[in-house]
Amino acid sequence: MVLAMAVVRLDLEELRRALAGAVGDLRVSTKGTDRTAHARDMWTRLLFSVRAGAPTSHPPDAVVWPETAGELAEIMHVARRLHVPVVPYGAGSGVCGGVVPLHGGISIDLKRMDRILRIDPDDLTCEVEAGVMGERLERELCRKGFTLGHFPSSIYCSTVGGWLAARSAGQLSTKYGKIEDMVRGLTAVTGRGDVITTGRHGRAMVGPDFTQLLVGSEGTLAIITSARLKIRPAPELLVLRGYEFPDVGSGLEGIRRVMQRGLRPAVVRLYDEFDTFMALLHKESRKEEAVQRVEGGALPSLEGPPAVTDADGPLARLRALIPSAAGNGHGALGRELFHAALVRSRVLNTAAVTLARKLGRRGCMLIVGTEGARARTEVEASLVGRELEKAGGKDLGEEPGKNWLERRYAMSYKMPKVYEMGAFADTMEVASTWERLLDLYDSVRQAISRHAFVMAHFSHAYPEGCSIYFTFVGYAATRQQAEKKYDELWRDGLAAATRAGGTISHHHGVGLLKSPFMADEHRDSMAIYQALKNALDPDGILNPGKMGLSWQGTPFAMITRK
Repeated sequence: MVLAMAVVRLDLEELRRALAGAVGDLRVSTKGTDRTAHARDMWTRLLFSVRAGAPTSHPPDAVVWPETAGELAEIMHVARRLHVPVVPYGAGSGVCGGVVPLHGGISIDLKRMDRILRIDPDDLTCEVEAGVMGERLERELCRKGFTLGHFPSSIYCSTVGGWLAARSAGQLSTKYGKIEDMVRGLTAVTGRGDVITTGRHGRAMVGPDFTQLLVGSEGTLAIITSARLKIRPAPELLVLRGYEFPDVGSGLEGIRRVMQRGLRPAVVRLYDEFDTFMALLHKESRKEEAVQRVEGGALPSLEGPPAVTDADGPLARLRALIPSAAGNGHGALGRELFHAALVRSRVLNTAAVTLARKLGRRGCMLIVGTEGARARTEVEASLVGRELEKAGGKDLGEEPGKNWLERRYAMSYKMPKVYEMGAFADTMEVASTWERLLDLYDSVRQAISRHAFVMAHFSHAYPEGCSIYFTFVGYAATRQQAEKKYDELWRDGLAAATRAGGTISHHHGVGLLKSPFMADEHRDSMAIYQALKNALDPDGILNPGKMGLSWQGTPFAMITRK
């Protein structure tokens, strides 16, 4: 016989008073606006309800802003005593639903913990609190002659704590590594309310690396409050170039040769045929905009002729069909034809690649960049170019690299145009070893193309392999249909990645989106993760329902409002 556990009821005012005892009245809120703001991140599936004007499904009951690790520990003691779940919140830029308070409770906003505590030029480390925004940290390091080398697309709207929680990767990861390669130690607060410090004496010389047990755990084991990070001298020289390859396979062979030669370029980005084509189309669009400025009396800002000139032909028609990718407004064909094209995604994907091959006049574009000390960078750039040319690459000069650098953060800010058109957009990043990479690319692309228009690029390369970053655009007439299509797309895409021997995520984290696939990814290792969860968070109050972890203990308190 199974006995039902009694649910404890907790008055919201009691919770508010208890939290105010830890941080003061001014840093606790139960207002609807604050609760709504902390109910989601930028996960595409949650944006469907935002666009539909639907109420927030899982708001927290209270939001609290601690300023020290000690205050956070006090909050955890309150949460344990009242048996209320807590969810850490950085800047809300995640794309996997990692900060959604599935069971209500307390959202802990860490942005007031935003001090850069120390920059040590001798030890080449910096110590920063978890709420520091990425761009601010890099700017301060640069002012003192250093760099972290971590440049995610979200650098203007993401925090150091969020990077560590989700194992973030920056655009220069091939040289500097991902965030887990930069961290030397952490301070964090466990579900027990204990303040722990890892890596106190630098790299752990014996035993497990407790720092890496917390990195990537997305607030399920402990909440990171500060970190000691490795920094580098600011580069003296950056050399960026573009290379043309006949196809994806030859481009990947070029990257593999570079990496396994022991070279470490900072930027490595290979675009598949259609993504390359869209980059050329974007350049044409910029040319047309400049012409319009000249006609209006403004001076143009152009370098050389456009790569593609077919303003009245198939290129223009394709640009109108896929306006968000080309960044050219709503397009001549209008919303209805845009939706109709996306509904026939399989046909659209086939036609797009065919047209790209016919009119693009190029196969695949590779952007590669080296940076660092001047003498070393000049030599390394030469050696990288030599290896790429041996693999069949054609040197296109500096302009493609400069164009990439100019708009390196732009793509993320173009997503809203897709939503304005009534469609949706998202990205899927998977990774594998070199021998499986092409199979992974073909399998996942085919799986996604049944549901949405898709293009891809390869980045974050290693001697062992590389990641693939798929961007897709889809459409469904209603919110419910969009959610169904979105769920099916991710189910098919990640299942294809697993079958091909790839990983389900390279740097966007897991959250809610990929939680159901964690067992297939990690198999028996999930038992170790669950044991860590039970040890560090015995009450199961830290970010429950995430990362594929289970909790079957006492139900959380039900918070009531008068």
